[in-house]
Amino acid sequence: MRIVALAGGIGGARFLRGLRAAVGPQDEITVIGNTGDDIHLYGLKVCPDLDTVMYTLGGGIHEEQGWGRTDETWSIKAEMKEYGVGPEWFGLGDRDFATHLVRSQMLTAGYSLSQVTEALCVRWKPGVRLLPMSDDRVETHVRITDEQGTRAIHFQEYWVRLHAAVTAEAIIPVGADTAKPAPGVLEAIAGADVILFPPSNPVVSIGTILAVPGIREAVAAAPAPVVGLSPIIGGAPVRGMADKVLAAVGVEATAEAVALDYGSALIDGWLVDTADEASVAAVEAAGIACRAVPLLMTDVEATAEMARAALALAEQVRG
Repeated sequence: MRIVALAGGIGGARFLRGLRAAVGPQDEITVIGNTGDDIHLYGLKVCPDLDTVMYTLGGGIHEEQGWGRTDETWSIKAEMKEYGVGPEWFGLGDRDFATHLVRSQMLTAGYSLSQVTEALCVRWKPGVRLLPMSDDRVETHVRITDEQGTRAIHFQEYWVRLHAAVTAEAIIPVGADTAKPAPGVLEAIAGADVILFPPSNPVVSIGTILAVPGIREAVAAAPAPVVGLSPIIGGAPVRGMADKVLAAVGVEATAEAVALDYGSALIDGWLVDTADEASVAAVEAAGIACRAVPLLMTDVEATAEMARAALALAEQVRG
């Protein structure tokens, strides 16, 4: 079985760990990772979502945080602060710095982001094929209004420094409209037996991937069933502040509303948590097969059960 998953950071990475546990060694998983969260810091190219997937599946993630490296130290960050060089609000640990140094050196030498990601995965052995959504530069920005007036800031500043405390007026994936899908992305989608949308942020993770010209169209045209898992349980995001960015695009923070926003032209099946079982009928009335199952990723086995439920729904949709 050839499975393609579109994934953001923490939620996507943890779901992929369960998916990997749910399938057999003969099955192939290709992950198309969001690069809209990418940011340049200290002269280095930082790819938070790609790295979170790589570290989580490779056994190097800080489990409690869900991001960054385990057994991390912070000497470089402390020294940068002594020099008065920021930003202080974004944490890059010493081990993490090494990844960004290697990536930036390879990019400067002329390698593409796809080639660099493949090289980094040689070390981490994530057990999946990890592809960036594009080799071109795409950065998600957020339009806000504060004491400095109306302006656009990088998504990382909005999410990490401001903790989404300011109203997001618009989400702008800068550069997405002229980006091209990375090599292998469209081919993986066209050749998939199943396409999954993990419980990643539907706006700034999966939504940004779909904003790259050709990817949404490829998913919609794919012969494989497309099944998503709700990142919203009981009217609230499981993790993070997805409700803040959903509001910016005019979508209510409910499992039903997110499914309807994707639409039946894009997804064939949708899993909601048992807490949202009342929404199943409305989702199905919109032409999307829907089931209610436990969606809390409390451990790897619980997450594997979620993945099995998604694959089972895909099989039912396939008919």
